[in-house]
Amino acid sequence: MAIRSFLILFILFFFSSLNPILSLYEDQVGLVDWHQQYLGKVKQAVFHTHKTGRKRVVVSTEENVVASLDLGQGEIFWRHVLGSNDVIDGIDIALGKYVITLSSGGSILRAWNLPDGQMVWESSLRGPKHSKSLFLVRTNLKIEKDNIVIIFSNGRLNAVSCMDGEVLWEKDFEGESLKVQQVIQPPGSNLIYVVGFASSSLFEMYQINALNGELLKHESAAFSGGFLGEVSPVFSETVVALDSTGLILLTISFQNGKISFHQMPISNLVKDSFGPAKIIPSSVTGIFAIKMNAVTIVIRVKDESKLEVVEKTNHETSISDALSISEGQQAFALVQHASHEIHLRVKLAHNWDDNLLKESVKMDQHRGLVHKVYINNYIRTDKSYGFRALIVMEDHSLLLLQQGEIVWSREDGLASIIDVTTSELPVERDGVSVAKVEHNLFEWLKGHMLKLKGTLMLASPQDIAAIQSMRLKNSEKSKMTRDHNGFRKLLIVLTRAGKLFALHTGDGHIVWSHLLQSLQKSKVCQHPIGLNLYKWQVPHHHAMDENPSVLVIGKCGPSSDAPGALSFVDTYTGKELSSLSLVHSVAQVIPLPYTDSTEQCLHLLIDADKHAHLYPKTPEAISIFEREFSNIYWYSVEDDNGIIKGHALRGKCTGEVADEVCFDTRELWSIVFPSESEKIIATVTRKLNEVVHTQAKVIADQEVMYKYISRNLLFVATVALKGSVEIGSVTPEESWLVAYLIDTVTGRILHQVTHHGSQGPVHAVFSENWVVYHYFNLKAHRYEMSVIEIYDQSRADNKDVWKLVLGKHNLTSPISLYSRPDVITKSQSYFFTHSVKAIAVTSTTKGITSKQLLIGTIGDQVLALDKRFLDPRRTVNPTQAEKEEGIIPLTDSLPIIPQSYVTHALRVEGLRGIITVPAKLESTTLVFAHGVDLFFTQLAPSRTYDSLTDDFNYALLLITIVALLAAIFVTWTLSERKELQENWR
Repeated sequence: MAIRSFLILFILFFFSSLNPILSLYEDQVGLVDWHQQYLGKVKQAVFHTHKTGRKRVVVSTEENVVASLDLGQGEIFWRHVLGSNDVIDGIDIALGKYVITLSSGGSILRAWNLPDGQMVWESSLRGPKHSKSLFLVRTNLKIEKDNIVIIFSNGRLNAVSCMDGEVLWEKDFEGESLKVQQVIQPPGSNLIYVVGFASSSLFEMYQINALNGELLKHESAAFSGGFLGEVSPVFSETVVALDSTGLILLTISFQNGKISFHQMPISNLVKDSFGPAKIIPSSVTGIFAIKMNAVTIVIRVKDESKLEVVEKTNHETSISDALSISEGQQAFALVQHASHEIHLRVKLAHNWDDNLLKESVKMDQHRGLVHKVYINNYIRTDKSYGFRALIVMEDHSLLLLQQGEIVWSREDGLASIIDVTTSELPVERDGVSVAKVEHNLFEWLKGHMLKLKGTLMLASPQDIAAIQSMRLKNSEKSKMTRDHNGFRKLLIVLTRAGKLFALHTGDGHIVWSHLLQSLQKSKVCQHPIGLNLYKWQVPHHHAMDENPSVLVIGKCGPSSDAPGALSFVDTYTGKELSSLSLVHSVAQVIPLPYTDSTEQCLHLLIDADKHAHLYPKTPEAISIFEREFSNIYWYSVEDDNGIIKGHALRGKCTGEVADEVCFDTRELWSIVFPSESEKIIATVTRKLNEVVHTQAKVIADQEVMYKYISRNLLFVATVALKGSVEIGSVTPEESWLVAYLIDTVTGRILHQVTHHGSQGPVHAVFSENWVVYHYFNLKAHRYEMSVIEIYDQSRADNKDVWKLVLGKHNLTSPISLYSRPDVITKSQSYFFTHSVKAIAVTSTTKGITSKQLLIGTIGDQVLALDKRFLDPRRTVNPTQAEKEEGIIPLTDSLPIIPQSYVTHALRVEGLRGIITVPAKLESTTLVFAHGVDLFFTQLAPSRTYDSLTDDFNYALLLITIVALLAAIFVTWTLSERKELQENWR
């Protein structure tokens, strides 16, 4: 009886020590997730380094971010992401306290408070026609109300007050066919010059009063040779341009309102010049630069008739804008890239021969070339001028140089990720020393004693801090080897700059980075574009001497027939193993489910001429491919034409493109959507590596439904032609949305549903036998999410669950896609509160764990929504059997539970994609969200049912077991003694 009592006590102690965690506590933040903030490639920067206040630099980027950075550390003070449709045209600082931004093609002007980034005012600038946007902040007037911003946009010149955003005056250029090139204000003057081209050979100048917008003078002059490109201002009343051939420099003067041209053939300045030139934009007085092929030529303008070459170099050169360092003196910087160094020189505009600063800085070659440079000055202790330079590199990184060193750097290329894949880490092989074991044992005991003190509420604040630090230290989340749960991996990401990064899932640190040669600008490839990232070699345990590698696919230019480029990169070291410049284009990439003896994955590349090319080009790969020749099918989607086609292989290529790995293709089927009534707006299919645990689904009353599982199912969403515009632009009667499920082998439409009064955009995800898609309902003025589940009726005689258990079923009978499938579908629609940017689904290693939808909301957060809420079998009053099955009662809207936000209170600004990766632990999936920011976390849709939590108190369990064993021994001894005494009676 005593032993039984202690066993019950033991069980109670054991379950009390489990302490299940149903939410995230404050001290757990950062243990399994991380969040990183970026900006994107900087396209404009303005320094603010007054004696009062913190020194900072305000930047705008290609990701439409305006931000204020600390000059000391490069950290973000504040930032605003304006959105994909709100492109920033210019920024500046006005009145020493406002950041002025012009965006949306010159339509929106905003002022932000410099210290904290709060918006002060916003003005809308409209005009009669679309035009180039130009931006000029005037700071020479004394009256604050008259401190104005001059804006030329949408065919109109505006003067806006810096104080409150009021438009003080405007001047239309609606009737003129003028293409404005520059808006110039001479220093200390109330005159504004608007110059540009009225035609290919007519130069025009407008002189305007800056105080009231009155037109003072208008002159035009024709030049028979025509004009090419942009103009560069060299003086307040002089600009430089190129003629239509790009071989003659034109100095255009409009002093006193009179236009005059002076021609200078470039060959007279540079004897060995060849090819057309291009003017490099600059604002340095009396200096401009041109580029001819790979040669940069810096030219000084002494007067309108005299040009002088001051430097000619074959090195890549960037020139900064002018920096006013004192009255009448301007400085500017030149940065030249040579091998592993960059050379920085700062000069005075009027004195080319002397250098104010000359430094050389060692630079990582994987940052590429210098794209832009911005300079700022400060006063040294000896009263001389010092300079700091902000450098924008080819890989979109941002660096601050000062006194010949890199003060800080930011990897802002990670704000423009275009594709993601994962790689396993190496297996830990090294042995462990006895001393290390003893040390680890001591640390283990110490940690659990501290945990015990915390459990008994005896821990001091120092003990609590020690517990948190030991938890972070012992988590080993940043270790560069695999863990048994599969949480530690490498995220391999490809950025728009053509740079490859390996991020550790533990804490997000960069393991390595590599700027791919095949995606760098060169004479052969002027406009390289990265496309996709694929796993190339995935060694398993029998071939662990090989490192895994990835395949990076790009092309040389935006056209569909541009030649492709391949790179093969080792994921452990970041070393580029090899690269190929292809003679054919890359229109489509098909990863095949086959590998050779070295674990290299086979890939089929389809070019613009519909030829298929096999990689790797090895005899073994060709042999494997030829064995599976008749089983390879794929499809192509032509969005613009409204056509979906199915393809198969025909035979070896013939003609000029013939080689061993080139194959001709044939068209099997096509579906043409009528262009006058439907437009394709979304297509999605299942993940190739998705694991389905079982085809059978046991429902109420012990019946079985069989999922229609096919890797060849394609979801297609089309919308009425009038409905392919912005939301709210059409009436419900004019728009409808049609969803299709299509078999891509036969082209057969298995299911079709029409949503009347609905329109896109459509975001969809396909998993197992169901698809969920999000769209807008015009009738209800709300967003909706619909679900379609498809089931196989050909196995209807296997509805009895006992047949499934006893194996008396026909699940092993062969299936052919060419036989018409007997399928049924179930669907349901629900209202959803949010607009959606991206949608994904959790994935686990065995497919047992229940699914959750990961929804990227318009607020740049990730919401986890249980798939059970999108069950088409939901009813208002479910039966008892359905309740036992887990069917949730039907409601018209999907719930938004605040605790279901995977990102917690964080935002992934500019959210573009959500990636899920299964861990080895079946209960857990890894989630990576990327946009301008990056976010990573671990998610357990059904909770961690297959593991103990990190907070499990082993020390308390050990003490409980020891105490129970001691109690059992004492009780047994007392029982034996009592029994002996009774026997002696």
